[in-house]
Amino acid sequence: MLERQTPVPAQEFGHSGPQKAEDLVQTAKSAPLSDGGIRTSQLLSEALSLDPSHHEAQILQERLHQTFVPRWHFPMLSDTARNSAYAKAIAAKVKPGDVVLDIGCGAGLTAMLAARAGAKHVYTCEQQPLIAQAATQVIAANGLSDRITVIPKWSHEIVVGADIPEQADVVISEIVDTVLLGEGALATLTHAMSALAKPDARAIPERGTLLARPVESPGLLNLWRPHEAEGFDLSAFHHFARVAQLTPNDFEACKLRPLGPAAELFAFDFTRPNINPGRTTADLACAAAGTIHAVLVSFEMDLAPGIQVSNGVNSGGHWGRTAYLLDHPHLAAPGDRLRVTAQHDASQLSLSVQDALPRAAEQPSATLWMTRGWNAHRQLLADGGPAAPQAPVCPPSEAALARPQGQAFH
Repeated sequence: MLERQTPVPAQEFGHSGPQKAEDLVQTAKSAPLSDGGIRTSQLLSEALSLDPSHHEAQILQERLHQTFVPRWHFPMLSDTARNSAYAKAIAAKVKPGDVVLDIGCGAGLTAMLAARAGAKHVYTCEQQPLIAQAATQVIAANGLSDRITVIPKWSHEIVVGADIPEQADVVISEIVDTVLLGEGALATLTHAMSALAKPDARAIPERGTLLARPVESPGLLNLWRPHEAEGFDLSAFHHFARVAQLTPNDFEACKLRPLGPAAELFAFDFTRPNINPGRTTADLACAAAGTIHAVLVSFEMDLAPGIQVSNGVNSGGHWGRTAYLLDHPHLAAPGDRLRVTAQHDASQLSLSVQDALPRAAEQPSATLWMTRGWNAHRQLLADGGPAAPQAPVCPPSEAALARPQGQAFH
């Protein structure tokens, strides 16, 4: 259960109005973030209630939210196709009287869908305290506090008999990135299905498949490997861009054209998951003439029989995409094939592509490319936002200054 935060006593600050707001901000700046930002957030909110135009309080509050609440939460929540698919799958698989474990609470949507489907009780875990606190408020606002318990923990820390009264009948999660692996789904679900769920428990999603296909996209090269700028040759910089991590807007702008069908790389059973590494070699067939610029890796997830979500080339939604750029684009004709070797260690994916098509098989393989999926820079914990840094929000530490500032797309 979430611990309710005690308001800051007024006597802690001897001033009123703007001066009291300033005192609160200064206290917030020195507060440690070991509690996940709860105390700092409270102080800044109180400062802004006293002085809504306090510049530094606004900046610090936004910085705090961006640090602890990944930006992909918002386009995910507005992804109507994804929401509808989960709603249908949950309605199909949750039965009246079920105990449900929802991993990665976020705003509480999937937990509320499970309660609406008739679950006896839903236990939803979220390791980021600010998100867990907000989810508790969302659930209360929808009149479901008596049916849903928010557990502010990582799922690996949940103890049956202490945090949840019994093992779950259904385990719900949506803890995948653009290549399924980067948010630790396999490790999290391996633990959950063995330790926190009944032997015959149902899972949503049921399975996931990673697929690869050759694609043509001059726009992709223009975005990630511009040949020149203002008359200067930039090609020596290209080796830094082997994996293109595309936002939905990037994906739309690059106009990837599939040159062949998608071939399966790996299949994962989320009802009986494991963390065994995998390696496979696949020949990607070209069905149309064109120039192969990259190999697009995408996923398909079966939530329930007949209900699927995907981030393939023809899919919309909030997910980004991951494309592996060829060192040298290749002209391809129908019937040509491109051989790729993919490997994973249950949390990361690598892909190597031959420099030439099979008719020139003597060419050496390209360098091995590694990625944690499209949101590689995130500190990836399975159930929520990044681990809490042990430093004040302001001034930023050297580590914070070095941290990439771009936001991931789920």
